[in-house]
Formats: sequence, C-alpha cells, structure tokens
Amino acid sequence: MDVGKVETLVKEQQLKDQFENLEKHTQWGIDFVERYTKFVKERSEIELNYAKQIRNLSKKYQPKKSTREEEEGKYTWCRAFLASLNELNDYAGQHELIAENMTSQIIAELTRYIQDLKSERKTHFHDGRKAQQHIENSWKQLELSKRNFERACKEADRAQQYFEKMDADINVTKADVEKARQQAQLRHQMAADNKSEYSSNLQKFNQEQTEHYHTLIPNIFQKLQEMEERRIERVGESMKTFAEVDRQILPIVGKCLDGMTKAAESIEAKTDSAQVVESYKSGFEPPGDVEFEDYGQAMKRTVSENSLTKPEKPDKPGKGKSKLFFFKKNKLSLKLGANPEDFSHLPPEQRRKKLQAKIDDINKDIQKEMDQRDALTKMKDVYVKNPQMGDPSSVDPRLAEIAQHIDKLQTELQKFEGWLAEVEGRMPVRSEPTQRQSSVYDKQSNTPAANNNCAQDRESPDGSYTEEQSSEVQSKVQTDTEFDDFDNEEEEMLPTIGTCKALYPFEGNNEGTLTLAEGEVLFVIEEDKGDGWTRVRRNEEEEGYIPTSYVEVFLDTDTKGLCMWR
Repeated sequence: MDVGKVETLVKEQQLKDQFENLEKHTQWGIDFVERYTKFVKERSEIELNYAKQIRNLSKKYQPKKSTREEEEGKYTWCRAFLASLNELNDYAGQHELIAENMTSQIIAELTRYIQDLKSERKTHFHDGRKAQQHIENSWKQLELSKRNFERACKEADRAQQYFEKMDADINVTKADVEKARQQAQLRHQMAADNKSEYSSNLQKFNQEQTEHYHTLIPNIFQKLQEMEERRIERVGESMKTFAEVDRQILPIVGKCLDGMTKAAESIEAKTDSAQVVESYKSGFEPPGDVEFEDYGQAMKRTVSENSLTKPEKPDKPGKGKSKLFFFKKNKLSLKLGANPEDFSHLPPEQRRKKLQAKIDDINKDIQKEMDQRDALTKMKDVYVKNPQMGDPSSVDPRLAEIAQHIDKLQTELQKFEGWLAEVEGRMPVRSEPTQRQSSVYDKQSNTPAANNNCAQDRESPDGSYTEEQSSEVQSKVQTDTEFDDFDNEEEEMLPTIGTCKALYPFEGNNEGTLTLAEGEVLFVIEEDKGDGWTRVRRNEEEEGYIPTSYVEVFLDTDTKGLCMWR
C-alpha cells in the first residue's frame, strides 16, 4: 500500500471521528436546552401554585358578607386588614403574571426553537454524511480502475511473453504465432484503456477530494459551529428574560407592599376606641348620690293596711344569684324568645340607633319603590302615546302593587318614627345628677320612688327596657307582686322530679339560663311546659332553664313514670 493511500485512509477515519464527536456534542447541547426549558416550566408551576395559595389565604380571611358592613366598616384596624388582604390578592396576581410571561416568552419560544434546532442539525449531518459517502464511493471507483489497470498490465505482459515464446519456437506454425501476436496486441490495448480510465478516475477523485476537504466539509463544520453559537446565544437570552420577568413585577409588588404599609399607618387607636364607646353606650343616666340613712333615731315603722309595699326579706345565705328572672313564666318567654320589634330590650342609646337604622332602611326601600313607580308611569305614558308599542293597561296591576307596597312601608315608617320620637323624648338629659332614694326612705316619707324618672325606673326586672311609664301605684304593685313571688320561691325550694344528661354543650348567655357542658348531669325541678325549656338545678345555688332538645331527661317513676325524651 502506497503512502498516499495510507494518508487518505487516515484522514477519512479522522473525519469520521470528528463527525461522531460533533454529533455527540450538538445532541448534548439540544438536551441542555430541553433541560433548561423543563427548569423554567417547573419554576412557572411553582409561581402558579404560590399565587393560588396566596389567593386562597386572602379569600379565607376575607370577612363574611353578613359582618363586613357592620364590623369591618366601623374600625380602622379592620379596614386596614381588609386593605392588606386586597393588596395581597394583587400581589398573588403578579406571581401569576410571572408564570404567564415565563410560559409565553421562554417556554413556548424554546420549545419551537428546539424543534428548529433539531431539524437544522439533522440537515447538516445529512449533508456531511452524503459528502462523506460520495468521496468514499469515488475512492472505491478509483481503486477499482487501478486494480483493473494493474491486472490488464499483467495480462498484457503474459501475452507478450507468450507471443515471443511462440515466435522463437520453430516447431510452431505461423498461424499459431499470428494468433499469439494478435492476443498480445489485444491485451496491450486493454491495458492502455484501463490506464486511461484509471488516470481519469484519479484526476476526478483528486478534484473531489480537494473539494470535499477544502470546501464541503469546512462549510458543513462552519454551519454546525454557527448553529451551536446561536443555540448558546439563545440560552443566554432566555436566562436574561428569566431575570427580567421577575424584575418587571417588582414595581407593582412594591406598590402592593406600600399599600399594606399605608393601610397599617391608617390605623387610629383613638378613633376606634371612640367608635366602641359610641357603639355600646347605653344612654342610661348615672345614679345619683346615695343619701345617708340615720338609724340613730328611734323610729317605729308601721305599715298601714293600705300600704302598697312590703318590707324586703334578706337573701338566704349562699344565694348569690338573683332569681328575679324566674318569677313569672311570661317573663321567661319574653327573654328567651325573639327580640321585640321596637327593640325595647335594648338600652336607650342602642335602641335609638337600631330604630334610626331601621328607618333609614325603610326610606331606602320606599325610594326604590318610588323609582320603579316613576319608571312604570313613564312607560305607561309612552304606551298611551304609541299604542303599537304596548298596552297601557298592562302596567296598571304592577303600579297598584307598588302603591300598596309603598303604603305598607310608609305605615311601618310611621310606626318606627313614633317609637324613635318616644325614645328621643325620654332620653335622659345629662345636666344635674339625680339622687337615688332608698326604699326605706320612700316608705317613711311617703315619697314614691317612681317619681324619679330616670332610666333605672324604666328597666324591667328581666333586664329589658320598658317603654311605657307606669304610674306610681302600678310600679309599686308590680314590685310588690314580684317580691312576693321571690319570697315564696326563697321559702319553698322546688323539689327535684328527675335528672337529665346534657347531649350537647350550651352557652347560657341570656339571663335565667344555665351553661351546659356535654355529658353533665343536672337535677330536673320543672319539666317542659311546651315552650321548649326545662328548669333544672345544678346545686343549692344555681337554678335556671335549658333547652329541652339539648338534654336527655329521666323523670322519677313516682312523679310521672319512667320517661325519656330528647
């Protein structure tokens, strides 16, 4: 094998190795782009999940619709927290924007670019393999023509030697010699033709080899290099976009944080505390000074037969809780039932606010109905002028319904305005403090305590605010009757008629009720009379009413048989 052939084979092998290395490197570059795309996609998913969690958190702590207007609108700290929640919701929106921009500006772009990159890489290596296959085929053709020329030369030499041998032999005929001569000439001609073919193929191969190694392959390598450089630049641009997407939301995030700070700075403790005072002040007149009672003088207290008061009996030892609530069953029903329509169960100031709010709501409803009436009236006028547009009589039923509703609302408005006028007329004037008279002094001096028209005189024993101002005799008779009931109950404690077990916990917030703990066992002293309440006793000191549906009651067999209900 000659030196040129060896060099050619070495170059071809080196070139083949370079192609394999380039294939591995470019494929690794594509894999890197795909891995970076996956990284950005996972970052986008993290941003979406984070934004979703932030939105859920903001929604979770949003005030309920029923309490938003009443509570969150009153106090600055509630409004500040609500504003912070809204800003937090906007903050979550910015993280959603990050995910959206990363998806559109990086993930989608890189996905399309990867497909184009794979297609371009495939084209370049296909051209390289095609060029390499072509030069290999040219080399094989050259080798074939070379072997043919070599074989033709050897055959021509053998034919020439055979002719010379035949020509020198005297025993051979001239015909055989001539045949040998012609055969030698033919072989020489074939050798010359193979030589010409070999020379032509050699020249062609050299040209193609020069073009292959100096033009085609360098161009393919150049294109691969440019493709690789574009890939690297594209990755760098994507990394830069990755940072810019975050940077773009920073001003908005800063505004959200500034909004939270501004909301926090808007909190005014004094305003909120004053609002609490305004919301819960009762409007009752503070009690006057307690007068001195002189027991040093000998007095004979006689109670005439016409007296409307009785001396009070002292409480039994251990009876720290007042039982005025249990005097009459009708008082219990009033306390445990629905609140009265006129809000008489509230203190004066609270009652005035409730009545005023109710009046405002009724006025809004009236205005709404009047607006609807005006709109229907205009529609009717249009129908009258243009009968083809509609029947004017079709509007009359609705107008009559609205008029009836307005009359009903105006009647209700007058009722609440009357109650409001009574409250505002009876509100105590905070000028000079009134003096609280003791019951003993009232009896001795024959001065009725009912003449002191203060807010305490208008509060009923069950804690509700009574609108009607009772006369002196009615006040004393009512007080006398209630204290009689109190005395009778103190003297005669009701016996137990069974036991009950609490099925559910119950908070006895109302006066006269007991707080229950689940599983607690109490004594029954008065069964349910049909109003849903059972009277029980916890110990010698605590008695009260509990919901019958909250307990399981066991009555003694000697009172009403062994019964049980829920």
